[in-house]
Amino acid sequence: MTRSTFLRSNRRPSMCASLSLAVLLVVAAAAPVAAQRPYPPEMEGTTPEVYRTVDDVELKIYLCNPEGHSAEDSRPAIVFFFGGGWRAGSPQQFLPHCRYLADRGMVAAAADYRVASRHGVTADECVKDAKSAVRWLRTNADRLGIDPDRIAAGGGSAGGHLAAATATLPGHDPDPDGVSPVPNALVLFNPATVLAPVEGGPELTDEASERLEALAERLGAPAESMSPYRHLRTGLPPTIMFHGTADQTVPHSTAHDFCLGLRSHKARCDFVSYHDKAHGFFNYGRGEGDEKNKMYKDTVSRMDGFLYSLEWLDPKPNPDGTPGKRLTWQESLSEALANQSLPPGFNEIKEALEAGRNIPGASEDEKKSGEETAPSGEEQSDPDGIEPE
Repeated sequence: MTRSTFLRSNRRPSMCASLSLAVLLVVAAAAPVAAQRPYPPEMEGTTPEVYRTVDDVELKIYLCNPEGHSAEDSRPAIVFFFGGGWRAGSPQQFLPHCRYLADRGMVAAAADYRVASRHGVTADECVKDAKSAVRWLRTNADRLGIDPDRIAAGGGSAGGHLAAATATLPGHDPDPDGVSPVPNALVLFNPATVLAPVEGGPELTDEASERLEALAERLGAPAESMSPYRHLRTGLPPTIMFHGTADQTVPHSTAHDFCLGLRSHKARCDFVSYHDKAHGFFNYGRGEGDEKNKMYKDTVSRMDGFLYSLEWLDPKPNPDGTPGKRLTWQESLSEALANQSLPPGFNEIKEALEAGRNIPGASEDEKKSGEETAPSGEEQSDPDGIEPE
C-alpha cells in the first residue's frame, strides 16, 4: 500500500466542528429529496438474499461473488451502506465498489435498510438494520464461503455513520445476545461520526440546544448514544477514511477528529483528505470529460491498498499477467517515489525508506497511521445520489 509522507501531529478535537455537524444535519433534513438511483435497486450480477424481516418489510443484501467462488472458500467480505441522511438512498450507490472488490477476490455486498421516506423510521432503527447485516454475514459465513474474522463494513455519509456505528455503538441492537455485529475493518467515505457535543466543551447556546433537540428527534434516540465519536475505545478495527475539505454537509474537521480519536485508543486510522472536494465526491459517475470518475478511481485504489495492507487482498497482477509480489508499505511507498521530482526534504524520506531507517521527524504512531493528502478537483453536486427537488 502506498502510504502518505504528509504526516500531521495530533491536535485536540474541535467542539465547534461537533456542533456545526449537528446543525447541518438538522438543516438538511428540512429539504425534500428525490432519489437519483432507482429503488427498488437495479443490482445486475448480484445474488440477493433477505437478511432481516421487520414486520412485513424484507430487507435484502445484494452479494457480489468472485468468479469461481464456492462455499468451500474462506474469503474476506465487506458490506456497504448507502448514504442519504437516513431518509432516502439506494444500495445501488455501492454496486461499482462491490463489483471491483469481487474482481479482486472479496465477497462484496450492498445492504438495503429502512429509511424515513420509505418506512417512517428514525436513524436508530437504521443502526439496528446495519448491525443485523454484519451479523447475518458472520452467522452465514460457512454457507457463503467467507471468513467470519475478516468482515468489513463500509459506507458513505449516513451509510458511513452506520458502518462506524456497527463497530462503536453499544445498544441499538435487535439481538444483543447473538453473534457479534462488530466488523473487523472499516471503510468510511465522508461519514457522519460526531453527532453530539464533545464532553468538556463550552456551554451550549439556546439555539444550539434547540438544534440538538431536533437532531435527537430525527435520530430517535439521545444523540450521545448515536454518536460514534462518543464511544471510541480500545480494540476498535483498523479504519480508512476519505473526506473532502469543502464538505458542507459533514465537516472535514469532524472526520479528522474521529480519526485522531481512534489513534488515541491505539487503533489504526488512515485518513485521506481531498482538497476542495465537496460531499459525495467519491461516487461513481461524478465529473465530466477526462475528470469523470477520477475521484471514484482514486478512492477505490486507496481502499484497495488499505485492504491489501491487511492481507485481505492478493497483490495486483503485473502488466504481463504474472502474479504480483506482496510488498510492505515502506517498499510500496519507495516504489511510488521512484523516478519522481520530489519537493525539498522528500528525497531524505525516500532515502530513509530505501535504507530501512525511520522516517525523519515522524513519531511511531504517525508512521503507522499517516494522513494522506489526495488530489483535489471540482466540487460535485447531488451528494450521496440525492438532490433537492
